[in-house]
Amino acid sequence: MFNVKFGEKVFSLDAPATVYDAAKSAEIPVSRDVLCARVNGHVADLTSVLSEDAEVELLTFDDPDGAKTFRHTTSHILAEAVKRLYPETKLTIGPAIDDGFYYDFDSPVNFTPEILEKLEAEMKKIVKENQKLEKFVLPREEALELMKDEPYKVELINDLPADAEISFYKMGEFTDLCAGPHLFSTGAVKAFKLLACNAAYWRGDSNRQTLQRIYGTAYPKKDALDEHLQKLEEAKKRDHRKIGKDLQLFMSDDLVGRGMPMFLPKGAIIWHELEKYIRDKEEKLGYQHVLTPCVGTVQLYKTSGHWDHYKENMFPAMQVDEETYVLRPMNCPHHMMIYKNQSHSYRNLPLRIGEIAHDFRYEASGTLKGIERVRHFCQNDAHLFVTPEQIKDEVSKVCDLIFDVYRDFGITDYRCVLSLRDPADKVKYHQDDQMWETAETALREVLVSLGIEFTEEIGEAAFYGPKLDVNVKPSVGNEITLSTCQLDFCLPARFELTYVDRDGAEKTPVVLHRAILGSLDRFMAYIIEETMGNFPLWLSPVQAEVIPVGNDFNDYAEEVYKKLTDAGIRAHLDSRNETMRYKIREAQLQKTPYMLVVGDRDRQNGTVSVRTRTGEDKGAVPTEQFIADALEEIRTKKR
Repeated sequence: MFNVKFGEKVFSLDAPATVYDAAKSAEIPVSRDVLCARVNGHVADLTSVLSEDAEVELLTFDDPDGAKTFRHTTSHILAEAVKRLYPETKLTIGPAIDDGFYYDFDSPVNFTPEILEKLEAEMKKIVKENQKLEKFVLPREEALELMKDEPYKVELINDLPADAEISFYKMGEFTDLCAGPHLFSTGAVKAFKLLACNAAYWRGDSNRQTLQRIYGTAYPKKDALDEHLQKLEEAKKRDHRKIGKDLQLFMSDDLVGRGMPMFLPKGAIIWHELEKYIRDKEEKLGYQHVLTPCVGTVQLYKTSGHWDHYKENMFPAMQVDEETYVLRPMNCPHHMMIYKNQSHSYRNLPLRIGEIAHDFRYEASGTLKGIERVRHFCQNDAHLFVTPEQIKDEVSKVCDLIFDVYRDFGITDYRCVLSLRDPADKVKYHQDDQMWETAETALREVLVSLGIEFTEEIGEAAFYGPKLDVNVKPSVGNEITLSTCQLDFCLPARFELTYVDRDGAEKTPVVLHRAILGSLDRFMAYIIEETMGNFPLWLSPVQAEVIPVGNDFNDYAEEVYKKLTDAGIRAHLDSRNETMRYKIREAQLQKTPYMLVVGDRDRQNGTVSVRTRTGEDKGAVPTEQFIADALEEIRTKKR
């Protein structure tokens, strides 16, 4: 006799039963939406056998683990379809991912869009066949024999620990190496779509085989799939890479290097406006900006601890004369040395050191994305050196700055996360339990006292201390971390930083690492996608396009253009021998906020005829009035 708990009810069973059977015998209503179960905290198939006391939760697609199980099964359906149509293909892995799944194949067949359509049709047949998924376990030698024609599976089996369970799932004539869990049968997968096929390396190693990765997504109902596909189409329209190319904002070239974007003149204007914006705010708050080199010695990063905890994310070391250098991945070690350059008293603290700093991090090629995920980027970085008594006040001021910036940009959908270390991780984090307890408690108490709502996430801290992350939800896609404030008791001690306290004793300062815009590159990508390139006037590379009705009015157009530029408005004069309509359309495609059309009546009256990028015709306005209105719109950063 053993007990099975469903929710608040406990039932006794006198014989082993599957999860599904146990639910039925326990008279728990089981809807057709149940996909899998969570048994004692672990996700399991509905056919998993219960033979001892267990706490069971039945999962639907609304649960992340239910959705993951659903999509993992869909990846197996894809693999079966590939093997049916192209049996020479070799299988690798096929996990569920956020909003979908993928499966990597080694195949002589090029999986073109036309081939993906054929695979979808075959997958629909497999779903209609309603094949049951049956798990079985084999000893290692039998498992290797079963997979002898699948070299990638053989490698995976050989890499499993000696005592590991080697399990398989069979559905129809298809069998795959897999730990599961899976759905009861293929018939539950009612709606799916294969989205793309890209290249991928076996096990992410560029020295290994190049595979074809088919991406897809799946939902229990067609309307949910249609909604998701509509969001993907919206994401394509907002993709900063496409908009950046169309508006000539930035470019990249493999000859320069992957993940090394270059900002074109228009993009550089936006970049510098963002830099000026945040620098002005920081300087008004007492920040002192510095400039430090993009390289540092390996010894510098050994002192900071980054060499031990962050080396895999750094570029390879360079030997120069008798010293070994690396491109810097972050700026804190340099700022520590600036602080150490002179003695400090408690009267000098807090000391706020800021920098728009060029940094370099190694990112796997498959993760690179436009200017959002790069290998060279510029951080809106700062380090605040404070006494323990100043922590609360300075964290409060950092939070005020973050939320002030968000108001300026209209960012309202965000959440705050207190990122903590994983105490069991002896490699990722600096090993000092007392330091971590002090730092995490201090930051938690500050956030509570400030009335900031937050959730806690284990394992997301920096290696040297806990942090507050502000995660922003964009119009499409997953949330991103824009801003962060990290509390650090570790690096000041490693660099032997001191200040003289009011009692005359030397003490170690605490450091707040903080970034408001994060990296300017990623923030710019976010703004491009949120506005779809329709930047507010203050950020627009060209704020006004001056368009003469015809060549006879070029002289007056030149006069208007000069007045605008003298007033500090970024204007462009389109004096090409093209029609007025063509020029207006071109300016609209470039998402220029204002088009100033000038003709005979404007020349006589000293006016400009104002049109907006949305097509609104504001009529004739005195040139000086337009300039005054535009400058006010720029000053107030009107959205």
